[in-house]
Amino acid sequence: MIVLALYIAAFVGAFVIVRLGIRRMMVRHDFTSLKTVTFGDESAVKPDRWASIISIVTLFLLWGAFTGSDWVPIHAPGPFVGDTEFTYTVEAPDGARDDATVHARVYPEGDSGDPQTVEPGSGFAKDDSIALAAWRSDLVLVDKNDEVTRDDGARIVAIDGKPVVPGSRVEVADGVVTVTAKGSLNFVPDAGMQMEPIWLPAPEAVVARIKEISSQGYQGFTLWEHLFWSLFRVIVGFLCGALIGIPLGYAMGLSDWFRGWFDPIVEFMRPVPPLALIPLVIIWAGIGETGKIILLFLAALWIMAISARAGVSGVAISKVHAAYSLGASRWQILRHVIVPNSLPEIFTGARVAMGVCWGTVVAAELVAAEKGAGMMIMVASRFQLTDIVLMGIILIGVIGFTIDILMRKAEDWLVPWKGRT
Repeated sequence: MIVLALYIAAFVGAFVIVRLGIRRMMVRHDFTSLKTVTFGDESAVKPDRWASIISIVTLFLLWGAFTGSDWVPIHAPGPFVGDTEFTYTVEAPDGARDDATVHARVYPEGDSGDPQTVEPGSGFAKDDSIALAAWRSDLVLVDKNDEVTRDDGARIVAIDGKPVVPGSRVEVADGVVTVTAKGSLNFVPDAGMQMEPIWLPAPEAVVARIKEISSQGYQGFTLWEHLFWSLFRVIVGFLCGALIGIPLGYAMGLSDWFRGWFDPIVEFMRPVPPLALIPLVIIWAGIGETGKIILLFLAALWIMAISARAGVSGVAISKVHAAYSLGASRWQILRHVIVPNSLPEIFTGARVAMGVCWGTVVAAELVAAEKGAGMMIMVASRFQLTDIVLMGIILIGVIGFTIDILMRKAEDWLVPWKGRT
């Protein structure tokens, strides 16, 4: 909740600063600036570069701040590290009470430390010491030192002067002490607000992994080989799906017979997630490259077919009538009217299909893959190597985003009339 609140605050603050400050100093001189009506016109909505930059910087700062990164100037409160202590009170069977102090030494995660050397004291409750890593807990077995134990009828009745019973939880100076059902004490030092590296590593840890795997490799292949094979599978599967899906969508949009024949199949397969097809693909195509390509092909096929069909349906009938009135043939209408006007929908479908293919490739590479980004991520997850998992996710996102940008540029080049006619 704190991270979400900070993110919302950064969004609102950046919006106000950019809209009231920077944007007033910048005047646009492009096609959009010539329009008199822009609200509700999708072609007039362009990404605000300042918003994009601030968004990325905000996410990076939040990531670094809540992981204790050395790359950012601010940090959320980290876990407690150092020496602390708490006192427990033991009551003997005869009603006598005595206090003992537990000295706890908390050392940074990944390091090692030894307990403090303490004198046991003169009472029947003896002082003790423990050592544990940050974000961890340790059980204090008081019976090992105390002269009067639970077997003798002794019991712990207070922590730092606060009455307790088995199951009680008491906040002490630098952590929390819980009395277990059997009467032992479990000490948990303050975790702070930073994420433990096993859950979310710092940015520098991820960059270090990129350098390491780029030079030394992982599971027998370099990082670039893993990424190449994932990209190769995605592109081949997507192209196969587009080569069949686009003509199929055109046919469904132009012919009632094709629409009636294929519409039940397309609408039936469209909501079926590609992951559900993995067992069937294994049975049909085995566990080699063919099976992975088929799975990605099926992930893209239905999206491309529906986008092409929607593109045909969205062509203004007035343009078709105008072409007929000028004596155009069906082929000319298809070539000069339907295809150009349906390309925006097809490009949108292609971008969606490419994203789905990238999401599916991880599952496709689970099918006995020896190389690939998905395989690398899944193997690393088994050993809780979160930095490798995060590295793979970031690289897949970067590659997918790069492909999406290239598709946008291709659309701007091939469909310059989008939003202007």
